[in-house]
Amino acid sequence: MDFQPSARCAEFQKRLHAFMDEHVYPAEAVYERQLRESGNPNCQPPVMEELKARAREAGLWNMFLPDPDYGAGLSNSEYAPLAEILGRSHIASEACNCSAPDTGNMEVLHQFATPEQKERWLNPLLEGEIRSSFAMTEPDVASSDATNISLRIDRVGDLGSPDCEYVLNGRKWWISGALHPHCKIMIVMGKTDPDAPKHRQQSQILVPIDTPGVTILRGLPVFGYQDQEGHAEISFEDVRVPAANLIAGEGDGFMIAQARLGPGRIHHCMRSLGAAERALEAMCRRAVSRTTFGQQVASRANVQDWIAQSRVEIEMARLLTLKAAWLMDTVGNRQARMEIAAIKVAAPSIALKVVDRAIQVHGGGGVCDDFPLASMYAHLRTLRLADGPDEVHKLSIARRELAPYMPSD
Repeated sequence: MDFQPSARCAEFQKRLHAFMDEHVYPAEAVYERQLRESGNPNCQPPVMEELKARAREAGLWNMFLPDPDYGAGLSNSEYAPLAEILGRSHIASEACNCSAPDTGNMEVLHQFATPEQKERWLNPLLEGEIRSSFAMTEPDVASSDATNISLRIDRVGDLGSPDCEYVLNGRKWWISGALHPHCKIMIVMGKTDPDAPKHRQQSQILVPIDTPGVTILRGLPVFGYQDQEGHAEISFEDVRVPAANLIAGEGDGFMIAQARLGPGRIHHCMRSLGAAERALEAMCRRAVSRTTFGQQVASRANVQDWIAQSRVEIEMARLLTLKAAWLMDTVGNRQARMEIAAIKVAAPSIALKVVDRAIQVHGGGGVCDDFPLASMYAHLRTLRLADGPDEVHKLSIARRELAPYMPSD
């Protein structure tokens, strides 16, 4: 494993750093002001469209997708350092069309969609013309076990018939992106056959968000914050879509979810490292600029310990993330599943520790919106739940470790 970035990655890093310095960081305050002045927490601030145009001009677009016919053609190892840079700002990923849940949805459509589905939904997503959401989590079941999903997807008519359609009934929540004003399509996971084997009961289907019977009940706040793209609770009541909207085949939903969540998990971890780096920088700046009891805060042994420990932990998480990315490139996502699970546990937890220390050094300022730390902490905390809670990933790792020691009978 070579830790030296490829020439292509290094060139992207240089351009992306320049884009962040020249356009993204200065736009953060403008973005927040435009959002606040609109009176609508889910509006699209005009500055975002300006950033998207500049990102396209700079060739910093769809960097997450390895297929050169659709994306930048970068490997996971090459995209990892770039996603970390994007993670330094809460608006950078959307500016470069590299934000969740669109990235995972585009990967699903790229891998499993029919030509007609790609033409209608993938191409507009790749162009940044629309946004999307992924509806899997439900309020009435423990969704950390995806086989618990209970929303029904019932077929009416015979497959192949022009009149065949699917009817959806159920409720979803924590549906990220559903409140974004540009969200036009959802990928919904539900049960098509509850009598099938456990991992063949689920299917995934494309549902336009304006389909009759789709009702957005509310936007769920995260520690009091309402995300611009929203985390929605949605009801589906006799929602009818054509059978042609089914992705892959009946019973393929769990398989698709696993294929989708692998890259999604590593993207989250990459971005969380960028947030941790920015929090560490803020901690250092604050520590050298403040004085207590006649001494610089940075001179305090405990603060120096926090700074040193943060650097050590970030480096550890980064190396594990790069190893997972390298394994995904060399042996595939399935063979890298233990490392993917490990970074999904490690990276958000480490990022949270760093942000928490930065908040402490900032004092009262750290918990208000004068600094990005409070919002950063709130949203990083969700990553210990998103794409599977820590406990599920630890269970997977423990089973892998225990397997050689279990009785053969």
